[in-house]
Amino acid sequence: MSRKIEFERSTGNVFADIGIANPEQALANAEIARQVNKIIETRQLTQSDAAAILGIDQPRVSALSKGRLSVFSLEKLMEFASRLGNQVEISIKPSKRGGITVRRRSA
Repeated sequence: MSRKIEFERSTGNVFADIGIANPEQALANAEIARQVNKIIETRQLTQSDAAAILGIDQPRVSALSKGRLSVFSLEKLMEFASRLGNQVEISIKPSKRGGITVRRRSA
């Protein structure tokens, strides 16, 4: 006897799925923060070293590493990526569905 499992298909954006306001921006913030944290980890920077590079204090690096992103604007997160030696590009092009997409390209 099989039991039918009910489920709801994802939109592809977890923030939209759980009802967060401005889900596209929340997803962009999360993706940039993920990439910034990955760079910090790859370079094996301490939180103090990362703070010096990013121009913030160590507790804010801790907040960033824990995904507490409400204290960071999209612009600030892009600045962090730039301070870590990345070129940040903003591209606007026609889209069928609109929204924000964050991509990391290898050099």
